[in-house]
Amino acid sequence: MINTGDELICTDGNNCYVEGYICTIGNFINERFFEVMTGNKKECWYARKDNEGIYVAFDAFKRVVWFDKLEY
Repeated sequence: MINTGDELICTDGNNCYVEGYICTIGNFINERFFEVMTGNKKECWYARKDNEGIYVAFDAFKRVVWFDKLEY
């Protein structure tokens, strides 16, 4: 289960999110869609969590970026 404030690590990136990049989960839109905060914490991309995993789809890049939840 993921929650607002949890950190994600990029496991398969692109030009926006490189592998190893760590970001924070922002607000949830619904049970499957949520914000992934970037840069100055005021900007975000919308991510999805489903049976395939956690990812952001970039139409402009024709690429999906995959994340895993960081466990401390």
